[in-house]
Amino acid sequence: MEEKIDHFKHKSKTYSKDSKRVQNVQTIAKGIMDKINYSKQMHIMDFGSGTGLLSIHIAPHVQKITAVDNSPSMNETLHQNKDMIKCDLDIIEADLEVASLEQNFDGIISSMTLHHIKDIENIFHKFYTLLEKDGTLAIADLYTEDGSFHSDNAGVHHFGFEEEFLLQCAKKAGFEDISCQEVSVAKKPHKEFSIFLLTARK
Repeated sequence: MEEKIDHFKHKSKTYSKDSKRVQNVQTIAKGIMDKINYSKQMHIMDFGSGTGLLSIHIAPHVQKITAVDNSPSMNETLHQNKDMIKCDLDIIEADLEVASLEQNFDGIISSMTLHHIKDIENIFHKFYTLLEKDGTLAIADLYTEDGSFHSDNAGVHHFGFEEEFLLQCAKKAGFEDISCQEVSVAKKPHKEFSIFLLTARK
């Protein structure tokens, strides 16, 4: 069996200590909550949850978060910091490109994970099947960039996305009330990178 590569092994311990990254995710979380009304009865999934940077902000507004990430080291760091997530928390190590979950969710959130996914149309279909009726989707990631966002592009399948492509993927999957707009700007020493927020409803 081919050994799994954990692209985030060397990043997991310090991932949440990057002040610009933390600020960026905080801005994304505010953008999500401005668009979507969560309630304390809801169970949502954080796709590509990492160390929980996004979950931390959404958790106080929901009943439960299922954090899904295929990086063992990121999941371990999240487990160590689970007290910061102020709701019920499940942590699942899974690659949703190939794995299935035997549950459905009232919402799916995701920050800066989509560019690590090979088949974008397929993952939108997977999101659709994982949501309850009227369930919501909120995904933030990079607009098209020149490949310089990451210093190392191992595990990166897309240098950001064109908005029209994402809208079409969501529409093909069956989503309604689809919208997409800039939500944040990631500032790096050499450049600034625009980040979109796509929201939709099943």
